[in-house]
Amino acid sequence: MTYQVILPAAGQGKRMGAGRNKLLLELNGVPVLIHTLKVFDEDEGCSGIILAIHPHDEKEFKALLKKYHIKKVMNLVRGGEERQHSIYNALKTVNTNDIILVHDAARPFIRKEQIHRLAETAEETGAAIIGVPAKDTMKKVQDGVIVETVERSSLWAVQTPQAFRISLLRKAYEKAEADHFLGTDDASLVERLNMPVAIVEGDYDNIKLTTPEDLYFAEAILKKREKEFC
Repeated sequence: MTYQVILPAAGQGKRMGAGRNKLLLELNGVPVLIHTLKVFDEDEGCSGIILAIHPHDEKEFKALLKKYHIKKVMNLVRGGEERQHSIYNALKTVNTNDIILVHDAARPFIRKEQIHRLAETAEETGAAIIGVPAKDTMKKVQDGVIVETVERSSLWAVQTPQAFRISLLRKAYEKAEADHFLGTDDASLVERLNMPVAIVEGDYDNIKLTTPEDLYFAEAILKKREKEFC
């Protein structure tokens, strides 16, 4: 089966404190953006990539796509004020009946086999996300005081990609826009339609690079994966 993927890449990454788009920071001498793009560009199941970007990054992004021979980027669309707006702008340009994935451009460690399981599940069910079971004890806190210890076995940490039938995701975004609703992720918009969303287990390497400390973890993951292929 085939899919297309939307990568929101317009954020300025203020928590990273880099003074520029964090996707331009390098891991092993290669920009984070390129690490992420290569996963999809080299996957035979991916029929196209849509990047939602900030206009002032366009020239640099285009130069990187050319330098690293990224072939499957079909469109660069203008990002919005919020991540949700960026994805909706990108979704409006999709003209295929393939499954559509949405993936954080700052998650460079997703594996192809996980993408395939996710896309296949979404084709069967209509909507699927990837995540991992919570490992820590979880507490509900109000005003700095613990009010409840939450039963952990039912809690998952949600990641991306998230995968959907295109018609379903469009309907969810249209309703969110009409209701002026801003969700925490794409699945939360689909959930508002009372549609079930399946979850596929991923792995703990699929981190999102958000703060400077995450770069240390990223370097460690790269070294681990290099050993896997030795």
